[in-house]
Amino acid sequence: MPISEAAFRKLALEAPSEQWELHCGSPRRKPGMTAEHNRTMLRLAVSLDQQLDRKEFDVRCNAGHVRASAQHYYIPDVAVIPIALVQPQLGTLALEVYETPLPLVVEIWSPSTGDYDIREKLVEYQRRGDLEIWRIHPFERTLIAWRRQPDGSYAETIYPGGLVYAVALPGVAIALDTLFE
Repeated sequence: MPISEAAFRKLALEAPSEQWELHCGSPRRKPGMTAEHNRTMLRLAVSLDQQLDRKEFDVRCNAGHVRASAQHYYIPDVAVIPIALVQPQLGTLALEVYETPLPLVVEIWSPSTGDYDIREKLVEYQRRGDLEIWRIHPFERTLIAWRRQPDGSYAETIYPGGLVYAVALPGVAIALDTLFE
């Protein structure tokens, strides 16, 4: 049953361990994930955190919401957030939410969310204008990157291994083969 944006924010803040997302106005819990998913997510977040200047960016791992609209709030598996967007939220009791497009959002394939991530979340991330969106498949050992183009469209590139450079984050590269070890 659809709920208001205010009701969703209250629900998500009062039950943070439930990992609430909002899709088409309906709240839903982010389901449990496989060990492969969780391991890949953590390794990616650590690698990004080690490469980024902490004065410029924060990395979130299965935390913080991105808002696409009043009916769409999602928790990316991994997100890179400019410090300028984080600072105003520090010291508040409000739900951590980012409305501004982010440099990088990542979803990692899992049997419980694989289709949902591509069919629903990817569309909303693109609608938000996030600069770079990755979908990592730990079982196929691939990464698909969608990168925002000057005309607002997205170019898709599939990486079967090797080094992947985050175009929206100069100097940041992820070694897929190491990520999947």
